[in-house]
Formats: sequence, structure tokens, C-alpha cells
Amino acid sequence: MKLIIQIPCYNEEESIAETLAQLPRSLPGVDCVEWLIVNDGSRDRTVERAVAAGVDHVVDLPVNMGLANAFMAGLARAVAEGADVIVNTDADNQYNADDIGALIAPIVDRKAQFVIGDRPIRDVEHFSKGKRFLQRLGSTVVRAVSGTDIRDAPSGFRALSREAALRMNVFDSYTYTLESIIQAGRSNIRITSVPIRVNGETRPSRLVRSIPDYIRRSVGSILRTFFIYKPGRSFFLLGLPPAVVGVLLVMRWTLLYIDGSPRSHVPSLVAGSILLTFAASLWVGGLLGEFLAINRRLLQDVQYMLRRQNAAMGGDEGRNDV
Repeated sequence: MKLIIQIPCYNEEESIAETLAQLPRSLPGVDCVEWLIVNDGSRDRTVERAVAAGVDHVVDLPVNMGLANAFMAGLARAVAEGADVIVNTDADNQYNADDIGALIAPIVDRKAQFVIGDRPIRDVEHFSKGKRFLQRLGSTVVRAVSGTDIRDAPSGFRALSREAALRMNVFDSYTYTLESIIQAGRSNIRITSVPIRVNGETRPSRLVRSIPDYIRRSVGSILRTFFIYKPGRSFFLLGLPPAVVGVLLVMRWTLLYIDGSPRSHVPSLVAGSILLTFAASLWVGGLLGEFLAINRRLLQDVQYMLRRQNAAMGGDEGRNDV
């Protein structure tokens, strides 16, 4: 069994060597452990420091393409290199590398295909109260949307089987953390979590620039993913409020008309008709979305087979062996 530990990097020259130094070179039940970094358009000496620290593979992205794209590029390269299990961790060394064995154990034991490292959020000293609240809230929403029982959805410390990596798709350029869990839950990828430890903070988070920005981006990511994987339900829920109000307005006009009210209540009829038309349009959109979702699933199956074929032939995504 081959394990590749991947690290997306963007201007991480100050921490990458220390992070790599903490990674294991051998683990029980694993025949080979290799390291891979995804250089997301770094303008410093990240790659040079990583090479000096002994990294095995480097994926070079031409420009800064964002964390989610770097994550996907790393998965593609790891699969092409023959990885049976892929672990993703952060370049700032926030996750305790000694827990990698526990992280991959459910995959090695064939109990799961996707494993999330569950941080002790309440005990992390450098997390503010606001960040702790948002982490818990985001995880609660993701659990509800994905139908999974993941307690720490924003955690970037995660392991994937080769099969899960081949089936993974992330459309959001901001982050892969939330969307990948929702996709796994909706695609019947077996997912679980294990408790992990964290190290002290080495630098402020680059992903969370501000609380409002993090909320806006996270909510957008969750809604976008829900619309992709559950278009019928999404548009039905959107169309429900205007439909209810429209029905009430039309009923009001009907009752007053039957009662012989001397006043004209045509505005109620017009407003109700407009709302009902709007609701019907949303529901038709949901129906079309379901048809498109069928097409998406078929295309994903084709993509999966092409990825398997490319991996078997030794794909060369961003190849830069060291």
C-alpha cells in the first residue's frame, strides 16, 4: 500500500521545511510513504525549501489558482503516482503529523473511503470564540445538507482512498473542505472522522481574512453545492414561499368576489398570479435541474473512467519529480 501526503503551498518558505520534517516516512500497514507539495504560484522560495527538506513530488501551478484547485491538482498527481491512500495537510504545520496513522486507519481497514480529522475545537487556544462558534455552526449546516455525521467540516486534515480521489470534484475555488464533504455524502462515498491533535499557531489563517468574509464565502459554497446536488429540492424550497403567499392572495380575492364585496380587489388577484407564476417558474427550473443532474452523474461516470485510465497509464499532471 502506497501513501502520499500532499501539502498545498502558497508562499510557505518559512514553515514548509518544519512541516515536512514532522511527516512520517513509514507507517504500520503502509509499504511506501511519499511527500508531495502543490506549489500554488508561490513567489518565494517555497519549492527550494521543500526540495531541500526531501519532498518527493512537486506540482507546479502557473499562477495562484486558489486552495481548492491546488487540492484537486494534488489529488490528480497523487493518483497518477500510484497512491492507494492520500493524506492532505496544511503547510503551516497546524495539524499533528503523529495522527496520520490514526487518520488513515479506517481506510486501511476498509471501513471508510474518506476520513476527516476532528480537531478539539473547544480546546484550541488560538481560536477566538467567534471562530469556534462559526466552526461548529458550519459543521452543523454541512451535516444537515450532506447527511453525514462529520463534526469538524472545515478541517483540512483528511485522508482519501484512491477510489474517493478518483470520484472527487470540487467546483468552488475558495475552499474544498465543505463542498467535498457534501459531495461525499450525496455520492455515497463512505465518510467518517477521527479525533486528532493540533499544534500551536504559526501564522494567522489566510483562508479566514475576516469573519464576515468567511461567513459569506462558506454560505455561498454550501448553497452552491446544494443546488448542484439537490436542484429539485432547492428550487422547490425557493418556490414555496411565493406559492403560499400567491395562493392566499388568490383565495382572498375569490372569497371577496363570492361574498359580493363592492370594492375591487383585483390587485390581490394580480399579485397572487404573479407570485404563483414566479413559483411555477422556479419549480420548472428545479425540474430542469434534475434532468441536468442526471446528465452530470453520467458525465461524472465518464470522467471517473477516464481518470482511472489516465492513472493506469501514468498521468503527468504538473509532473516535476525531485
